[in-house]
Amino acid sequence: MSLFLIALLPFLGALLPGLMIHAGRQACFMATFLVTGLTTVGLLVHAPDVLGGEVIQAQLNWIPSLGLNVNLFLDPLGFFFAGLILIIGLLVIVYARYYLSRQDNMGEFYSYLLLFQGAMVGIVLSDNILMLVVFWELTSLSSFLLIGFWKHLPAGRQGARMALTTTGMGGLALIGGMILLGQAGGSYDLTTLLQNREMVQASPLYIPALLLILLGCFTKSAQFPFHYWLPHAMAAPTPVSAYLHSATMVKAGLFLMARLWPVLAGTEAWTYIVCTAGLLTMVIAAFIAFFKHDLKALLAFSTISHLGLITFLLGTGTPFGVMAAVFHILNHATFKAALFMTAGIVDHEAHTRDMTRLGGLRHLMPITFMIATLASLSMAGIPLLNGFISKEMMLEEATVTTLYGSPWLVTIVATVGALFSAAYSFRFLGHTFFGPKRSDYPATPHDPGVGLWLSPALLTIPVVVLGVAPFLAEPFVKTVTAAVLGDESLVPDKYLALWHGFNLPLLMSVIAVIGGILMLLAYKPLIKAWDNTPRPEAKTIFEALLGGCGTAANRFAEGLHNGSFTRYAAIMIVTTTAVGAFAWITGTSLAQGRDMLPITPPAFAGWAMLVAATVFMVRVHRNRLATLILMGIVGLIVSVGFNYFSAPDLALTQISVEVVTIILLLLALNFLPNSTPVESSPARRTRDGVIAVLGGVATTLLMYSILMSDFPAASISEYFLANSYKGGGGDNVVNVILVDFRGFDTFGEIIVLGIAALVIYALTESLLSSSVRARLLNRGYEEEQAGDAHPLMMVVLTRVMMPVVLMVGFYIFLRGHNEPGGGFISGLVVAIAVVMQYMASGFAWAERRQRYPYHGIIGAGVLVAGLTGIGSWFAGAPFLSSAFGYFRIPPMNEFELATAMAFDLGVFLAVVGAVMLSLESYSRLARRQGDETNEHAMDIDPSREVPPLGSLRNTAQKEG
Repeated sequence: MSLFLIALLPFLGALLPGLMIHAGRQACFMATFLVTGLTTVGLLVHAPDVLGGEVIQAQLNWIPSLGLNVNLFLDPLGFFFAGLILIIGLLVIVYARYYLSRQDNMGEFYSYLLLFQGAMVGIVLSDNILMLVVFWELTSLSSFLLIGFWKHLPAGRQGARMALTTTGMGGLALIGGMILLGQAGGSYDLTTLLQNREMVQASPLYIPALLLILLGCFTKSAQFPFHYWLPHAMAAPTPVSAYLHSATMVKAGLFLMARLWPVLAGTEAWTYIVCTAGLLTMVIAAFIAFFKHDLKALLAFSTISHLGLITFLLGTGTPFGVMAAVFHILNHATFKAALFMTAGIVDHEAHTRDMTRLGGLRHLMPITFMIATLASLSMAGIPLLNGFISKEMMLEEATVTTLYGSPWLVTIVATVGALFSAAYSFRFLGHTFFGPKRSDYPATPHDPGVGLWLSPALLTIPVVVLGVAPFLAEPFVKTVTAAVLGDESLVPDKYLALWHGFNLPLLMSVIAVIGGILMLLAYKPLIKAWDNTPRPEAKTIFEALLGGCGTAANRFAEGLHNGSFTRYAAIMIVTTTAVGAFAWITGTSLAQGRDMLPITPPAFAGWAMLVAATVFMVRVHRNRLATLILMGIVGLIVSVGFNYFSAPDLALTQISVEVVTIILLLLALNFLPNSTPVESSPARRTRDGVIAVLGGVATTLLMYSILMSDFPAASISEYFLANSYKGGGGDNVVNVILVDFRGFDTFGEIIVLGIAALVIYALTESLLSSSVRARLLNRGYEEEQAGDAHPLMMVVLTRVMMPVVLMVGFYIFLRGHNEPGGGFISGLVVAIAVVMQYMASGFAWAERRQRYPYHGIIGAGVLVAGLTGIGSWFAGAPFLSSAFGYFRIPPMNEFELATAMAFDLGVFLAVVGAVMLSLESYSRLARRQGDETNEHAMDIDPSREVPPLGSLRNTAQKEG
């Protein structure tokens, strides 16, 4: 099976549970089981090749320019973790089928589970570190859904938020670390990066990359001081806890440290940081676990402790430490998943996980007791169980590890950690299953059906088999170890065995077991001292930090983003000017190699009018109507300037835009006072004036410097001029750029234009249905209104002009590829004609003659433009590449047809729809305000009775 299919199957299968739940819970379960089972089979098919030393790869270029490719590879390390994820996933799926109640949405649960499973499989199969980060973040999001599955529980929502915040923060750090690592190693592909150890560790980016990557790993694997989120994730259903804590979520950080071990390990920074974090986590979490009364809370802290143990082993930087870590990852996955499922069985049957309300369950739940005994003793490191072998390997590695100059420090700390581990394991077993039967259980406990105990029972098989015959796992463990080390010759010769004679690790193990028993016997005074000892609460600290960060962020945002456009403009202009001035003063100015062009009288006259209009606008800016008129004058002068510099396309566009915007703004001003009040003090106005002048002077100097300088590089215009006809089939370079060379930009612009029109429409809807409607729409006019709402001359003129303007617009549209014009300009021209109809005859009259909704016209324009771009894919060309050809139909002359015309049609429709939707929005406000609307052409009602001509003459004579 293809690696792509293995990675995609869980994501595709996540759709099935939500659909199959309608066929029943069993059908939902079977669909989920089959998806994971098929993925598992697809993985196992590659087992002979992978374990034989072959690396299977699958590659797909996505964004090669950024180094982001969908590359997957399967080696023994990836096979090991993928196997854990999928096989334990199968057992969890079976367990969840009988654990979830009928009130739980099983389809939703299994969908979340498959999404999470797919993200985890993606992590361990990724060959590209950027793709790995994508899957990494998906695990945070999908685990958030799983942890918060019981939405009705506040603890579930809080635990999910805490997990997402912490692991999400680490994910952001990981993104930065991976980018730096790729830069240091010269590639973002793991198969290449893992060969560049010397290059990475010699790079100045090594330490920053190491710190950021370890931050991501530590937060995901709950290493101190980021251990606090994992116990609160216990609010999730027990199947989630069993899956996250044994084979998936928290193992992701360990996997990444193992995967990057060849390039990151072996330095003092790696050893000190990773070993210290691992040892602290192992001891602190184990000590806390001993005093927890909740079964899942105890197991959660025990998980953190064992994750610290594995982290320490990876941090030693030795091949034997890696082999011990690999073996303990396998052992921990088996006994910890079994223990969580056992805790879930106890909770399911006794209706409590509180050990102070339990005890004596070995008499009532013998099958559950047997499973819990094997798993918990393995966790304690008792001989003949798999946890003992890997614990001994950890203790042996501790005896040869020197940290902070002390050869005994690690030995002592590891022994203490093993002692606490034995203590909480004995307490889990003793306070839950031993002791007399009680009469005050919340519910009468008994062994459940086979559906609940089968999965943990199967997990105890490797607990016993590997504990008695560890040599069975030795070839596999060494193969995975070789994949981590990157060199098979570095794999230790030591074999996995039950007995290595009387040595220091055995003595340390005996001390740990005896100390654990003594701690359990001294539990009462110890728990009393624990309860009376003040200590920081991680949840309280987290909530306080989160609240403090939120408060600080709000204050900063409110101070900076208070809705004042003046403030935003001032900050932007001052910052830009300051940065530009710094660059100008400290840099090298451009060489001035050009002469000034002669100033002609028309150019000077245009410049003088532009300056006069601008200055006058500042003077009368409080009068909205005068400001709008002056803005129109400035726009028209600019369009004249475009035409003066031989840019007729831009001139046509500018004039059309000015006409449309002025009309729409005039309609908008209908709902606003004619003048704006004075809101700024003289000091503030002076400050703003100084900032504006500085910004203008800086812009002028920059433009002058650029225009007067001699650039060594040729202008890009040469390329467009040379390739406009040859590549795009058009003589109008501007239009060819818009519809071919930069067609994607144009496509985005018409989408933005359509969105803007829809926003105006939405705001109109909001105004018409909000509390400000009365103030906005029932405002009276102080001035007397004109009696003739629709002058006859204007009505007649617009009716006559309409077909002429449409013909002109059609002509401009057709000629755009070779002459000034195109879809944008023709759209504005047609929009002006339609706007004039609305203004002349009234909204109601024009609305009755409108056949197509303007929303649909916008959508049709975007759709036509998009389909035109997609069509180029079928010809093997990039998106929006145009094609053209010449045709002749007798008796017509030869003519050209280009696919760019279809794209231009989309632009035309989007422009017309956006303009008219904006007009319609303003018109609806006017109608609600009470403006009279013309129901008939030229204000004449044909149903009204007209008196005879004679009576009209007699009436006139009498009045005369």
